[in-house]
Amino acid sequence: MHNELKITDMQTLESNKKNIEESTNPISLDLPDFTTDSYKDAYSRINAIVIEGEQEAHDNYISIATLIPNELEELTKLARMEMKHKKGFTACGRNLGVVADMEFAKKFFSKLHGNFQVALEKGNLTTCLLIQAILIEAFAISAYNVYIRVADPFAKKITEGVVKDEYLHLNYGQEWLKENLSTCKEELMEANKVNLPLIKKMLDEVADDASVLAMDREELMEEFMIAYQDTLMEIGLDNREIARMAMAAIV
Repeated sequence: MHNELKITDMQTLESNKKNIEESTNPISLDLPDFTTDSYKDAYSRINAIVIEGEQEAHDNYISIATLIPNELEELTKLARMEMKHKKGFTACGRNLGVVADMEFAKKFFSKLHGNFQVALEKGNLTTCLLIQAILIEAFAISAYNVYIRVADPFAKKITEGVVKDEYLHLNYGQEWLKENLSTCKEELMEANKVNLPLIKKMLDEVADDASVLAMDREELMEEFMIAYQDTLMEIGLDNREIARMAMAAIV
């Protein structure tokens, strides 16, 4: 559908490549002890979150296809990719002998999931794409980039592969929103007011567990906001509009 990588996409790819290269060349990072009970306890929830996040992404792309059935093949491809990621992250937990706390993860995503379902029932495609293509994708990519630097060797390799996938395909929802910005901007900004604050609450909720895994809460939020604002810029919003939307994160 979109065969041509734009300059901004190439810059993103280069930036991501640099992150991955740096992550494979440990400088002086103090890695956590992956064998402790406290690490495994925290990992049971963090691992569950990424597994559930990939499942949510799969389900959301399949659901979005019901609103734009002519794009079923493209969206099914994206959904399949998310399931591949889910299997990889499931293997990460198994490698450490950790059982993912999926009940926690489902509750963790419940408000965002519920808002997506309401938008889907109303046929609000813009809101569905905001939740999946901007918020969940930016949340995932930013968390993966932070995690790669402190992950155990097995999980590091898996996560690097996932991030490459996420960057190498042009984000479907981002492109749709860009092409339809003139008619969807108002809904996009309204949906953002409701859903962006949920991301901050989600990061706050998992901050203690992330800290045990040597992932800093402030860095996670900073990485998310960068990814999120870069996406909004790519969609075609101006600096003032982006700043106004970003303000919803600190209300």
